[in-house]
Order: sequence, then structure tokens, then C-alpha cells
Amino acid sequence: MTGSTLSLGNDIMALKSLQSSSKISELGKNTAIAMWDFSWILRHHRYGEFENWDAALEGLAERGYDSIRMDVMPQFVAADADGSIQEEFRAVKKDWTPALWGNDFSMSFRPREALLEFLPKCKKYGIKVGLATWFLRHETERTGIFMEEGGLLRAWKETLDFLDIYHLLDDNIMYVDLLNEYPDVHGFDWLKNEMNKRADIKKFKLNNPDAHLPDFPEEEQGNQLKKKFYNDFLNGLINDMRKAYPQFDYFASLHTWSYKNVEKTNFDAIDNHVWFQHNGTIPGTDIIGGRKIEHDFRKVYAGLNKYWNEHKQILVDWMDGQISMVAADARKQNVVCGNTEGWGSVLWLDHPEIDWKWMRESAEICVDLALKHNEYRFICTSNFTHPHFRGMWEDVKWHRQITNRIKNA
Repeated sequence: MTGSTLSLGNDIMALKSLQSSSKISELGKNTAIAMWDFSWILRHHRYGEFENWDAALEGLAERGYDSIRMDVMPQFVAADADGSIQEEFRAVKKDWTPALWGNDFSMSFRPREALLEFLPKCKKYGIKVGLATWFLRHETERTGIFMEEGGLLRAWKETLDFLDIYHLLDDNIMYVDLLNEYPDVHGFDWLKNEMNKRADIKKFKLNNPDAHLPDFPEEEQGNQLKKKFYNDFLNGLINDMRKAYPQFDYFASLHTWSYKNVEKTNFDAIDNHVWFQHNGTIPGTDIIGGRKIEHDFRKVYAGLNKYWNEHKQILVDWMDGQISMVAADARKQNVVCGNTEGWGSVLWLDHPEIDWKWMRESAEICVDLALKHNEYRFICTSNFTHPHFRGMWEDVKWHRQITNRIKNA
């Protein structure tokens, strides 16, 4: 064996040794987590960066990551509303805007078959798994389950049942994240429609004359009714899942704008996604994230860096407050917390006129802020830890330095 191969082999063995308890609430050591979302399957094809899962997972382990958050595609694993099980789906790419996550070409995928192959490989390379879903349609022809009242619960139950048959609900599973960035950044359209019905309080009263309305002024009744609805729904969902599979930790991932409105008392962990961009003052992040070719990214990025350097301490103090708030909530509830997405911009990309320096600096700052709190146990470096973000992926030394910082704190 070469020196580098031997070193990687030792790294993987060290990662495996940490897996005696993978439940997120019982981890004995911090985990460096990568968000691999649905890219792990929608770029698994010829010319896709996840074509070779062994190479991708080995590369992740080489960079020091020992866990991933992945979309297990419950909306496609489960039967549709008519009871039909479909093995293969076609995801259509309708434009030429670069896809940051998911498929960059029209392609076909087989979710059931893929899970049976991919999950054992994660364990092989010492990568623990957080089961999650964005519950998106991905331009497929499947429609029914997204509008079904019990669609999300049924999808999760049938998916876990499927994995259980093949003995894949093992000690490598850290948690189940029931829905991405609850209650609004996902594709479970039934939930969104029900929330919208309650936002228009006058129309809701006409359609539901016997409904019990919250004791608030009418202009606030809609917001309060909507909030009560989605919190009751989530608490019920967690309770139902615990009855079916009590061995797992459950929660829904959150984000800055909805964080305070979601009741987290039933959560086994808190995963809150926050970026400096959420401060709302940094210029250019929306333009870069929009990926429109007509912009001069040189000027946009120069303006962003100028603002960042002039206001860095104010922005860091703001981020420190966001992280401390989550840690305080976790401490109050006696649960762990973390971030599977963060820290600079929500959207970024490889482009000849911008680089990844700000994203790396943001990660270094925020990881240190998170590590001040014992409650932070699962920590990302960005939401761009995929092989197709070459500017980030290729800097192996940087990844190893920051993941070591996370795991050895």
C-alpha cells in the first residue's frame, strides 16, 4: 500500500470505531456532517460526479467527514396514492441554469435499488447517515402523494418498512429528519396548501364556520391559526413515527426565518440552517445565487467582499447570537443541536469570476462559534461538500483541517 492509501485506510478505521452509538442524541463525539441531499442519486449516472459511489464516499472520508444528511426519497420509495409501486423515475431538466444540487441533465433514477446499494457503502467507509427528505417532485410524473393528507407519514413509514426488510435500519442511522426546513421549504404541497388556507382568515371563516379560532385580533388570527396548524401537524407526525419505529431520533430541520415559530419541545435534536446571507445586508448573494449569465460577477463579488471586510464584526456578532439562541434552546430541552447547512451564502457555485474564499472563511468562523457550545454535536462546513463543487471539493487539506477541528473539540 502507498503512504496515502495507508493513511486513508487508517482514517476509515478510526471513523468506524466511533460507530458504537450512532444515534444523534447519544453521540459520544462531535460529527462532521455533509449535506448530500438528493445529489447522491440524481448525479449517479455516466458523467455525474456521483457516478462511482465508492469513489465519492472514499473522498468524503479522506476529507474527514464522518456523516451525511441524505434524501432517502420516501416520496418515490413509497407507493403512490393509487397503491402502485414504481421502480424507476425520469427527472427532467428543463433549463440550462446550472443546478447546484440534484440533476444537471435529464436522467432516470431507481430509488429503491439505489438505497439498497448506497447505504451499505456508507457504513463501509465509516459514514453515519441522517435520513432526510426535501419531498420534491424533481420534475417527475409522480403527483398523488404530494397532495395526499397523510402522504408524508405514509411515505416515511413505507420507506422505513422497505429498509427494515433488508436490515438497513441499523446502528449506522443517526436520525430521521422528517421534512426539510419546516414548515415551508419543501415539496409537500398538501401542507403548504393547508397553511395558505389559514393565512386568509376571512375566507377560512366562510369555509369553516364552526372552526375554533385563536383569541387574537382578526389581523393576527390567520398567522396564529397557521402556526397552530403546522405545529400540531408536526407533533402528531413525530408521535406517529415514534410509535412505528421508536428506536430513532426524530425532528424536522429548520431555518432562520421560521425557527422561532416552530415548537421544538417534541424534537430529539435541533438542526437549524443559518447563513450570513440571512442577515439580509450582504450585497450580491442573491445575484450570485441566481446564476444569471448576464451579470458581471467580478463587480458583484468585489462589492460583496468590500461589505464583508467593512462589517465583519457586526455580522459575526449577529451569527454568534443565532448560534447561541439554538444552543440555549437545546440546553433547555436537554437535546443536542447542530447545522447540516450553513454558513456563508445559501447559494454559490463554481465560476471563473468568483472563488470559495468567503465560503471557507465563513465556515472557519462559524464552526468556532458553534464549538463554544457543548450542545452543538453535528456540524457542517457548508452546504457545498459535494464532488461537483470542484472549488471546494479539491481543497482536501482545508477540509481535513476543519473537520478535525469539529471532531476533536
